[in-house]
Amino acid sequence: MKRVVVLGSTGSIGTQTLEVIRQNEDMEVAALAARGNIDLLEKQIEEFHPKLACVFEEEKALELKHRGRTGNTEIVSGMDGLVSCAVLSESEIVVASVVGMIGIRPVMEAIRAGKDIAFANKETLVTAGHIIMPLVKEHGVKFLPVDSEHAAIFMCLNGENKKEVEKIWLTASGGPFRGRKKEELRSVTVEDALKHPNWSMGKKITIDSATMVNKGLEVIEAKWLFGLEFEQIQVLLQPQSIIHSMVEYKDGAVLAQLGTPDMRLPIQYALCYPERRERMGESLDFTKLSAITFENPDLDTFTGLKLGYEAGKTGGSMPTVYNAANEKAVSLFMEKKISFLQITELIRQEMEHHRLIAHPSLDEILEAERRVQESIGKKFE
Repeated sequence: MKRVVVLGSTGSIGTQTLEVIRQNEDMEVAALAARGNIDLLEKQIEEFHPKLACVFEEEKALELKHRGRTGNTEIVSGMDGLVSCAVLSESEIVVASVVGMIGIRPVMEAIRAGKDIAFANKETLVTAGHIIMPLVKEHGVKFLPVDSEHAAIFMCLNGENKKEVEKIWLTASGGPFRGRKKEELRSVTVEDALKHPNWSMGKKITIDSATMVNKGLEVIEAKWLFGLEFEQIQVLLQPQSIIHSMVEYKDGAVLAQLGTPDMRLPIQYALCYPERRERMGESLDFTKLSAITFENPDLDTFTGLKLGYEAGKTGGSMPTVYNAANEKAVSLFMEKKISFLQITELIRQEMEHHRLIAHPSLDEILEAERRVQESIGKKFE
């Protein structure tokens, strides 16, 4: 029986992870963690009976306890609670799908505790890849990507000599505004930005897809996951979301992973690796597929991707600034306090004014995040 911890169980990846666990009788939930959605978390506890459940927001945790419907599940809260879930002795693998940099410390502690990681928390690698990847090597755990693009690359690298990789192609749908120019984006609304053409995702990542900051984060993530130089990582729009990413080898061969846009495939692959299980979604029907097309990304319009490359190449604490500024800006956009184009403008401003730390510690990473978000917050008080 494989015992799974799900950090971020009420989010998009978390709920789909639980779908996968339902379909696999040799898996069970050891612990769950959520930020504050106690209504859904309570239902998950009643169904899966985990030993431990964390509500990051302490007041919400107390409310859940007072409801008295969580049976024998112990309810914990805060960062200590997240870490307790991550290192739970009864588990073998931790699905890291919390949104934001609160995921860094639980992932680090899970690695130190010898847990395999199914990884969907971009911010952790983007800001602390120089800390995380050496830990993975030191403790000999599996670090398995869940994002569709990185899972695709991981599959295309399986059984191959990684030293023979020429480049990787990270594909992107282009989001809801593909093909538009900057002038056309001045008046787009939150509701417009949340209408992703292919994928069903959480709100924050859907906005990130619309700005293409999401792809910038994935570029930095890929550098750490696969040990590549930024010059080896190229982004290509693939509007049908059929090719999830590709690896090109030095002999010219290109391996691609294709499939329907369904996150349950990479989640199940990570949980069951190296075994493949029966599909959960629809098969890709090539007889009904009229075309697979490609486009270059428009970096002049979607500067979020361009800034991602700049942050990654600068390194040190700059990716933290890129990520933290985006988190705050997206939050303000969803609160309708700033425009869509201001998201990437705020990121650019914070990157320009940042004093770089070459090799930041975890404390320095978290302090840089705090300073950036405080700086942006003051502009819109």
